[in-house]
Amino acid sequence: MPDAAGRSPPGVLQVLPALHSGGVETGTVDVAAALVAAGWRSLVASAGGRLVGDLEAGGSRHLTLPLEGKNPLGIWLNGRRLARIAAAEGISILHARSRAPAWSALVAARRTGLPLVTTFHGTYGARTALKRRYNAVMLRSDHVIANSAFTARHIEAVYGRPPVPMTVIPRGIDMHRYDPQTVARVRQEALARDWGLPEGVPVILLPGRLTGWKGQMVMVQAMARLRDRGAVCVLAGDDRGRESYRQQLQEAVRQAGLGERVLLPGRCDDMAAAYLLADVVVSASTEPEAFGRVTAEAQAMGRPVVATSLGATPENLVDGVTGWLVPPNDPAALAAGIERVLALDAGHLARLAEIARSRVAERCSLESMTGATLQVYRQVLELHDRRRRNERGRDERGA
Repeated sequence: MPDAAGRSPPGVLQVLPALHSGGVETGTVDVAAALVAAGWRSLVASAGGRLVGDLEAGGSRHLTLPLEGKNPLGIWLNGRRLARIAAAEGISILHARSRAPAWSALVAARRTGLPLVTTFHGTYGARTALKRRYNAVMLRSDHVIANSAFTARHIEAVYGRPPVPMTVIPRGIDMHRYDPQTVARVRQEALARDWGLPEGVPVILLPGRLTGWKGQMVMVQAMARLRDRGAVCVLAGDDRGRESYRQQLQEAVRQAGLGERVLLPGRCDDMAAAYLLADVVVSASTEPEAFGRVTAEAQAMGRPVVATSLGATPENLVDGVTGWLVPPNDPAALAAGIERVLALDAGHLARLAEIARSRVAERCSLESMTGATLQVYRQVLELHDRRRRNERGRDERGA
């Protein structure tokens, strides 16, 4: 709706490959909802996915474009499409959240003269000069957002200090959704039945898609060392077509004699309930986490965490206070960390939960993430408008 001066509210077009699931996608939906709540116009372009309904329910519009591909011609054609959309919809800012869509958004920004914001959600592979050049499109914007201090350090180490402002904005955790007080007991009971959890035994939860670097194999090896504990481990995550890796895990479980102690139930759609079922939550990643969503969500739910000391995880977890850090690829250390948590008394666990939840709310709540992102948009628009005024002034003086 136009303001009193007849001006339309600013519009933001976020661009990403698809809206299936994951941190990039949920962050996009969260920022889109915050834009609408702030009176801005919000559009998202992607190849579609199961989160489109959530996006549109929040008041944003979705535009389906073939943005998942990396073919140079397709990227250029998408750039032209985005430029036409931006012009027709009166878009004020383009925001790219992945590399191939960022190349398309860069084409659109140059054709329209609009400012471009990019977000580094990960570190990306950068072993060759060609790959680094491809990745560096994320720095060819008016403002770079990094999802953690670790990611920001990686950017500077690999690509050099960005020539534009860079802001660290941790991924936002919905403190209402991830609140132990809002999760009904019936949800926990239903999930426990679905997973076939036995009663009265410790539950160890490792959430995350089934892929080698998430450390499920290390967790299986750690469980072999915890055999006397009688605990059950749940490897909750979708294999996303990696059937061979799932089969490798199942075979490792069988060979270790852990058939009833390690469960692979697939994707979980109620992670808040899943966290509450767990006595300890594990993040066993063998490669750096750019943010570490599991670590943050689990602490928001007041659960103790044992996590590998890589990437951004140490930013989210205070070792010995809100959880414990262990070396990566070390089943013995992982097992020892889990043993330590399982030995804590109720008073210690209650104090840990209070500190952990408070810290997550302070540094990476959903409101802090969306508020900081909208502030970046405002800064970018202010700088863009100032440049345009200066250019008009130079043109008038030249005339």
